[in-house]
Amino acid sequence: MATDIVKLLGDKADDLLSHVCKGIPKESIHGPGPDFVDRIWSQSDRNPQVLRSLQAIFNQGRLGGTGHLSILPVDQGIEHTAGASFTPNPEYFDPANIVKLAIEGGCNAVASTLGVLGSVSRMYAHKIPFLVKINHNELLTYPVKYDQVMFAGVKQAWDLGAVAVGATIYYGSPESSRQIVEVSEAFAYAHELGMATVLWCYLRNSDFKKDGVDYHVAADATGQANHLGVTIEADIIKQKLPTTNQAFKAIKFGKAHANMYNLCTDHPIDMVRWQVANNYMGRVSLINSGGPSGEDDFAEAVYTAVVNKRGGGTGLISGRKAFQRPMAEGVRLLNHIQDVYLDKSITAA
Repeated sequence: MATDIVKLLGDKADDLLSHVCKGIPKESIHGPGPDFVDRIWSQSDRNPQVLRSLQAIFNQGRLGGTGHLSILPVDQGIEHTAGASFTPNPEYFDPANIVKLAIEGGCNAVASTLGVLGSVSRMYAHKIPFLVKINHNELLTYPVKYDQVMFAGVKQAWDLGAVAVGATIYYGSPESSRQIVEVSEAFAYAHELGMATVLWCYLRNSDFKKDGVDYHVAADATGQANHLGVTIEADIIKQKLPTTNQAFKAIKFGKAHANMYNLCTDHPIDMVRWQVANNYMGRVSLINSGGPSGEDDFAEAVYTAVVNKRGGGTGLISGRKAFQRPMAEGVRLLNHIQDVYLDKSITAA
């Protein structure tokens, strides 16, 4: 195992690297691997064009051919305002630099807006798989509201050469029913055109915070959000790394079986395994988000990658930690994430 990985994990290394999932053992999940598209998706209703699009993503970059994914997402110009997102590195106001970072960082794909990817499609669409995010939450409406609205059409993504479309649903929000219908219809059309689908399965409700605990990142609740996402045929689920559990008990909603929290303990790897289980036992790939940029980005990125991989996840989709620093450092951070998935001594727990 790479010394850097152990060093960055610090005092968490032994616990994370020796943990064994007992509630849902690794033998019961469909784990990532070089044959994932053949082994899993060739049995599904996805047409040959979708299989080709999925394989294009899995074959790209430093993780190409491993069954793991490292994706650069940069849609924060809308979700968090362009000024707040790009001030640390104004060069990323230029979409070409976003795609350049993904390529030089060895990513499997670059995810961004219709405008970003459309503006450089003839330059880069044949060099790295494009994932067009078709809906967004914009922050210029005042008072601020939280809703995902369609900014782009599926056909527009196809026209610019994208191999996949992505969307967010805010499960738990008053608007979620409308979003489910919109995204389900969009994903069905994307599959007709031969594109893969990626769903940001996020929770959003002010009542999901209670007694100082943020249950938006609870394993049980995010797991159910994942299960709703795979129901509308997302091919890849993006979910936040779970940091707590038992939202259903604390908030007193939803339903939980008496044995549920024995299968899904509060150990971080068990909580990711629960997210994977809700993705049809891993038939649908789970990628965890990298989170915001901070002082310990390299350590946090490696921690998240180890927890995801050992939980049975497929990879990370990490943006701000990479692009909110000089490009050379961003490339190095992305490579650190990828090194976890390339290290054969780090296996599913």
